[in-house]
Amino acid sequence: MKGIAASELILNSDKSIYHLGVKPGEVAPTIITVGDPDRVPMVSQYFDEIFFKVSNRELVTHTGRIGNKNISVISTGMGTDNIDIVFNELDAIFNIDFETKMIKEDITSLQIIRLGTSGTIHEDIPLNTIIASELAIGYDGLLGFYSDRPHRFSHIQAEMIGEVKGYIVPGSEYLLEKIARDYLKGITYTASGFYAPQGRQLRASTSQTNLIEKLQKMNFPDNRKITNIEMETAGLYGLGHLLGHEVVSISVILANRVNGTFSTHPETAIKGMLEECIEKIAIL
Repeated sequence: MKGIAASELILNSDKSIYHLGVKPGEVAPTIITVGDPDRVPMVSQYFDEIFFKVSNRELVTHTGRIGNKNISVISTGMGTDNIDIVFNELDAIFNIDFETKMIKEDITSLQIIRLGTSGTIHEDIPLNTIIASELAIGYDGLLGFYSDRPHRFSHIQAEMIGEVKGYIVPGSEYLLEKIARDYLKGITYTASGFYAPQGRQLRASTSQTNLIEKLQKMNFPDNRKITNIEMETAGLYGLGHLLGHEVVSISVILANRVNGTFSTHPETAIKGMLEECIEKIAIL
């Protein structure tokens, strides 16, 4: 049996994987992802020791330990297109033999925790609230390029927005219980962009008028509603299910799209979320 072609599994001259620039053994199986590269050192400052650092483009990786637990933090940049790169390369580091280019017989399941920011579409959700995504609804198109496995995805059917069909996928029940038990649980809308795909209009007009109202009116079992908007979670959850990894997304609310307000102290809110979650991640 032939291994994966060099054009598909691309390695650098030092045998690190193409975009992340890391090799097997340089990333821990418990991984925190953040969007902003500058947020990586905000997380790793809580490590007792950092023993690996690398950066390439917007992708920054720090690996270290808290107590006896090894943890990595990696920036993904924005959007599910970047998630596609980061998630597949992380999986390859653990589950593909870089010498033979063959998939390993024993697959490693990773724990991936996104710590990010988002905006709410409900007037009664205060700024600086921490929300854990029980479900993610994606209108980004990424999962349409992968072979669907319906038995692993939620049975809920997403409504159409214009000509775009959504998909819905749940987060890890294990990580939701271990890390996010005390947080507000929500349904997260993952958009394919920051402006028109989230209902914002500057000079270019949007094709979807009243998008926020449409999202507010979507109904789910047990009268649950979409709570917040961001740009990565559905891609993380979808690939997590397809590749067999435990994934959870936790966000601090910085914007209220209904009230038109934004957190007056965003860095303080982010720091508080990071400190709370890192403490829980360290004892997983």
